[in-house]
Amino acid sequence: MDIICFDGNGREVEVLKKAPFTFIREKIIILQGGDDELNRKNLSSKYVDILLDPHQGYRKDKIYQKDSGLNEVLCKLAKENDIAIGFSLSLILNSNRRGELFGRIIQNIKLCKKYKVKMVIGTFAKDKSELRNEKDVEALFKILGMNVIDREFVKKRLEFKKKFVRKGVSEE
Repeated sequence: MDIICFDGNGREVEVLKKAPFTFIREKIIILQGGDDELNRKNLSSKYVDILLDPHQGYRKDKIYQKDSGLNEVLCKLAKENDIAIGFSLSLILNSNRRGELFGRIIQNIKLCKKYKVKMVIGTFAKDKSELRNEKDVEALFKILGMNVIDREFVKKRLEFKKKFVRKGVSEE
């Protein structure tokens, strides 16, 4: 099983449209979140499996509302296109403003629960110092409000994607 994580400014969605279908069918595609336009573009694509950290990037909160990178429209797009929202521990560990980050993550978790969007958590570590025990990561996100943690998402998603022979044509 291959997992491909793209960082960048949304060009990957255009690249994925031109990729061979067998490439997309056998891999989990993770795109990094960013500003609102990038998040919308990523969630509109049928090729993406996980949008990682939509709250990332420079965001300015309004007076009575946090700008967490997700809203009602984006959650509906994620649900419609069967895209999970991912949260990484690595971003939390490397953040200078953890208080704001925790607030945005809590708001995104509430939105995902309200609109029944699948959520994925992981360390997404870039070096050894960021690795943590699976139970510790789960405990942190349960404190932040995530009740159900689906450990089999990646496996289920790959099984679902392998059912399709071509774009839009299912074996069943």
